[in-house]
Amino acid sequence: MLQAALTDELNAAQRRAAEFGSCGTDGSFTAPGLLVIAGAGTGKTSTLAHRVAHLVAAGVDPARILLLTFTRRAAAEMTRRAERIVGAALAARYGGRAPQLRLPWAGTFHSVANRLLREYAPRLGLAGHFTVLDRGDAAELMDFVRHERGLAEGRRRFPRKDTCVAIHSHCVNSGQPLESVLEVHFPWCAERAGELRDLFRDYVARKLEHHALDYDDLLLCWHALMQDPALAAEVGARFDQVLVDEYQDVNRLQAEIVLALKPGGAGITAVGDDAQAIYSFRAATVDNILEFPTRCTPPAATIVLERNYRSSQPILDAANALLAGSNRQYRKTLLAARGGGARPRLVTVQDERQQADYVVQAILRRREEGTLLRRQAVLFRSAHHSDQLEIELLRADIPFVKYGGLRFLEAAHVKDLLAVLRWADNPRNGLAAFRVLQLLPGMGPANASRCWQQFAAAAHRPAALADFAAPPAAVADWPVFAELISALARPGTPWPGQVARVAGWYRPQLERLYEAPGVRAADLEKLGQLAPQYASRERFLTELALDPPQASGDLAGDPLRDEDYLVLSTVHSAKGQEWDAVHVLNVSDGNFPSEFATDSAAALDEERRLLYVAMTRARDELHLLEPLRYYVTRQSPTGDGHVYGARSRFLVPEVLATLEQLSWAETPPGAPAPAPAGDARTDVTARLRALW
Repeated sequence: MLQAALTDELNAAQRRAAEFGSCGTDGSFTAPGLLVIAGAGTGKTSTLAHRVAHLVAAGVDPARILLLTFTRRAAAEMTRRAERIVGAALAARYGGRAPQLRLPWAGTFHSVANRLLREYAPRLGLAGHFTVLDRGDAAELMDFVRHERGLAEGRRRFPRKDTCVAIHSHCVNSGQPLESVLEVHFPWCAERAGELRDLFRDYVARKLEHHALDYDDLLLCWHALMQDPALAAEVGARFDQVLVDEYQDVNRLQAEIVLALKPGGAGITAVGDDAQAIYSFRAATVDNILEFPTRCTPPAATIVLERNYRSSQPILDAANALLAGSNRQYRKTLLAARGGGARPRLVTVQDERQQADYVVQAILRRREEGTLLRRQAVLFRSAHHSDQLEIELLRADIPFVKYGGLRFLEAAHVKDLLAVLRWADNPRNGLAAFRVLQLLPGMGPANASRCWQQFAAAAHRPAALADFAAPPAAVADWPVFAELISALARPGTPWPGQVARVAGWYRPQLERLYEAPGVRAADLEKLGQLAPQYASRERFLTELALDPPQASGDLAGDPLRDEDYLVLSTVHSAKGQEWDAVHVLNVSDGNFPSEFATDSAAALDEERRLLYVAMTRARDELHLLEPLRYYVTRQSPTGDGHVYGARSRFLVPEVLATLEQLSWAETPPGAPAPAPAGDARTDVTARLRALW
């Protein structure tokens, strides 16, 4: 049987999840709601890919399968695996080459929302050619409105643009009122609630004026679409099966959208791990996965995956003991698929300098034993926790990369080029227009505003740019520029070659405006290489805004210049990754858990899960470091002011019993060895007696 061949390589629990559901007498496949709790390293991706393959083999049309993920790469990987599984099974049964599997509705929540909103825009009061603002553009618009309202000129500090965007985003995604969000997450802004509400109202009005939606609006508008019973039924009828990856990371809007697609839950497969729910700062809540079964009618079935294919059992024993302290969870006990392994180490060091010394020595030792540097990682709660370690790594000549940093699209020259394409794609996009106009010499804010007003009066016709009286400094460049925008905006202009054409026009401006134009030009070439992967300009601009590539600025060093490199990462950025050896820095109260998360049981539970995620990244070796002293900041270089760290409250006796505990202190090179006992050179006791 083909379905059986598809799941031969799965264990029993994975197979139950992949094959859940049945075919009726008419041959159609149906399945009630299903929740798959996939513990760390238990083969979540493989299980979900096999379920997709099983659905296709059972007769479900691939075009009627909606696969929702949190990254475009995850959707592509799931599709690739499902295609391989189906192809292998068909080839084994029938011989020959299997047809290629297409999943046209596999993508991120935001990319699927974008597609649906463009289709349903006329019925939602939206312009179908709306522009999607990336995070940087949204912050710039927020700042513009903030200054326009005079909020930056008051006698009291007002939140900066990024904070305002974060507050707005949290309100939208959590569905909580502004006052509640400020009280819990931004208490220092609580007194400005009225001004913030007025700011957000103007921010929304300005976006709609420019036919633009920001990242959060995509979900908000999709959610609004699903609140209309007729439209919700129409959208839901397009899909027979809805599969959601990383369900523990969904926010309120996403959870309600999923259940609105399939009221009652039939046809929904939610896959995730409540023990890895660590993104509350993005408005995700663990309640969505904990309450999913009861939100379905009848209650969704729950299958727990506990067979771990990553870590050794001693590491899993420690992780299991840590998680046992959490009250609200799906109980699970991870069991290793392989034997052996050393107990994780809890290493007590004097301070962060000794912590760095220990990590450096352990990494070099492991390297000499045959473990590549890139198969080792150092994880930490906050990015600055690795400062001392980075200095010691440089001294030890250990190359490393550090994850976190600016996104590629946040670079000014990249935003300049994309702004040209965005304006051509949506002539009403005044945000892009203002940026583009000011690239030309002599076109400051006043001239750019004058040009935009004339352009708007001409009904936003690109050809009308040729009639603008440019300032003297821009007269020579203006005709070429006007023709470029006009040509790009023509409906019949082919998409291939547009990036190269804009880059050719922009190169003189790049050399005039920025340092190192050669390096920046290479980034624009990278954009040109990405462009052919997208079917249209709209898809190119939208997908980059929704799932942008990372910049080389994410790396603390260039790994290509060396044979190997160590990985440094925050725990949040390490989720989904694995390494042979993992060192976790500063495992003490105040860091694990954070000192800012000790006032609520829910926050403490998330901090426990954060440490759990860090521990379960390790395959063979796990080192938890706990410094005794932390030096006070803002003192002289020779200062010795410090505080003592307390042992993490998560390291209860049950967890400590699974760890090898040791204290570590390095003897400096050349230091004299301590004198052996019994070889006293001075009789101190005689001197003490002689005092009295």
